[in-house]
Amino acid sequence: MKRTPIIFLGTVAGLAGVFSFHSTPAKISLAPVPTTPSPATSTTTPSSGPTTTTTPSSGPTTTTTAPVHNKAPVTPTTVTPSIQQATGASMNYYFGILSVKVTVAKTKITKITIAAINEGGNSRSISIDQYSIPLLEQEALQAQSGNIQSVSGASYTSAGFAQSLQSALSKLGLK
Repeated sequence: MKRTPIIFLGTVAGLAGVFSFHSTPAKISLAPVPTTPSPATSTTTPSSGPTTTTTPSSGPTTTTTAPVHNKAPVTPTTVTPSIQQATGASMNYYFGILSVKVTVAKTKITKITIAAINEGGNSRSISIDQYSIPLLEQEALQAQSGNIQSVSGASYTSAGFAQSLQSALSKLGLK
């Protein structure tokens, strides 16, 4: 009977502490990783005008035009007149760096692959990526856009993949 007020006050004090606790979400930056220009010939105008990139090939030279951005170089390539490929910006997704390569026939996404990935040798990150990336590729093919859902348990990988995918689609003039 004498312990009842002590237990009651302890419970009230504990609940007050729990209810007054306010957490803040973790802030991450999924910024593109700076890259060096490829050996392709590139001409950039200092104004906000278009950039013209010429990619050497064994056949005729293909020229594409895209707006100037001070991020990764614009490097879409044309396989045939109706099939185009582009590699998205390299994205730092907290556990590594990845970039996505997209193949488009006219306006339909036909293939999505990982152009480059570096998990830094972290075995946990490697296993998460091996599980989540095929799911993300499949979902992007089904959605036919960069508007895809995250894979549960792979939030950072999903965010980096989606941003690099959107970068590649933007280079090809798609949403």
